[in-house]
Amino acid sequence: MQAPNPKYAWSAIAREAPPKRGAAERVEDFDEIYANYDEAAVMAQASRCIQCPNPLCMTGCPLQNRIPEWLALAAQGLFLEAAELSRSTSNMPEICSRVCPQERLCEGACILNYKSDPVAIGAVEKFINDYAFAHGGVEALPTVPNGFTVAVIGAGPGGIACADELAQLGYDVTVYESHLIPGGLLVNGIPAFKLEKHLVERRVDMLVKRGVKFKLGVRVGWDVSLAFLRSEFDAVFLAVGAQQPKALDVPGGDRPGVHAALPFLIQKNVNSPLITLPPIDVRGKSVAVLGGGDTAMDCLRTSLRSGAKEAACIYRRDLANMPGSRKEYANALEEGARFEFLTNPVEIVGGADGAVTEVRCVRMELGATDASGRRKPRAVPGSEFSVKADIILVAYGFDPVPFPKDSDFAGLKTDDWGGLKIDGNQMTSEAGVFSGGDSVRGPSLVVHAVRDARKAAQGIHRYLHAR
Repeated sequence: MQAPNPKYAWSAIAREAPPKRGAAERVEDFDEIYANYDEAAVMAQASRCIQCPNPLCMTGCPLQNRIPEWLALAAQGLFLEAAELSRSTSNMPEICSRVCPQERLCEGACILNYKSDPVAIGAVEKFINDYAFAHGGVEALPTVPNGFTVAVIGAGPGGIACADELAQLGYDVTVYESHLIPGGLLVNGIPAFKLEKHLVERRVDMLVKRGVKFKLGVRVGWDVSLAFLRSEFDAVFLAVGAQQPKALDVPGGDRPGVHAALPFLIQKNVNSPLITLPPIDVRGKSVAVLGGGDTAMDCLRTSLRSGAKEAACIYRRDLANMPGSRKEYANALEEGARFEFLTNPVEIVGGADGAVTEVRCVRMELGATDASGRRKPRAVPGSEFSVKADIILVAYGFDPVPFPKDSDFAGLKTDDWGGLKIDGNQMTSEAGVFSGGDSVRGPSLVVHAVRDARKAAQGIHRYLHAR
């Protein structure tokens, strides 16, 4: 009997999601909800790739990961080789595979979408990299020093990725971080049920083994000047992110019980006595989350794990126009979150003590598309109604935190949104000072920060060697 053509394995093998814990169990803790495939399952899922001559999955991946190549290796059971190839284009594939919205990137571009379900690229990437760590397939060794020094400002995904690239090129790298725990939003913002914190700690430990130094609890622009950094280092990479929350600009938006999303997530994510945020207790309370991005999904799911009686998402567009990951939306639904689409808050109502009691809302309808390509919402006259709430979490996104006006960092050119202006090499208006990630583009994906950081590392390399 003739063996089946492997090019058509996708038609014989259905896409299979990795094992996932039930909602009733997982809302009781903050552990990751997805397990890995077993070896037979991952080989079968990887074999569904048809090895396109022009792989659209690579086009859909901001890092242009060599996806078909490592899928082919995984299909043969060559997991260590597959992981090594994965690491050649990504500085944290075991993290990106957990937090990337694959349905909008590589899997969304997979050609099998026209005929069937896409290849489970993210789950295979997670398996091969977890396998490599478990089997001693990942090394972090110092390289020969090249004599140059670089300061990396910020220990989030962009800073970690840039430091990693530079260290592998022989640079003496020092990372400055304002928090006392490195990791940025990987630690502070992304809940552990999506990304367990020991994975980030392991990445930081690898950087230390490569010779990277960390200076924690230092606010660059406040405690350290640009002039100092330029005198001590040959180049600087700014990866300070965008963590200034957008305001809730409605009457009552400053009532007790209204909180920005990030302080809430930090409080629930980081177990450190050094973090002194005012307690945000949602146990037994009705929580309303304003916004429709991934931060909103994180707030909903974190609230339910923290004992909230109910958690409702209020979003002014419909599901089709919601920016949050569909996978995270589905998980939030399974865990008991409620969604009020085409709904916009117009007032935060309080009781006699001033504390929040409800959100006064208006129904919306979608009109013509706006500059972002999404249909612009408009209020429906006479459609006002109320949503009960004791706690309101505002997840409207973030802007870059401006440097103090008297800081020499304030002289760097920015765009209308406060993002740093850069050239094709990721260099800012100051020669030798580079930037990327949320500092430039505003709130975006981890994979975009990694891509910018890798590009900036190459820009720094060219700049210093040209000198």
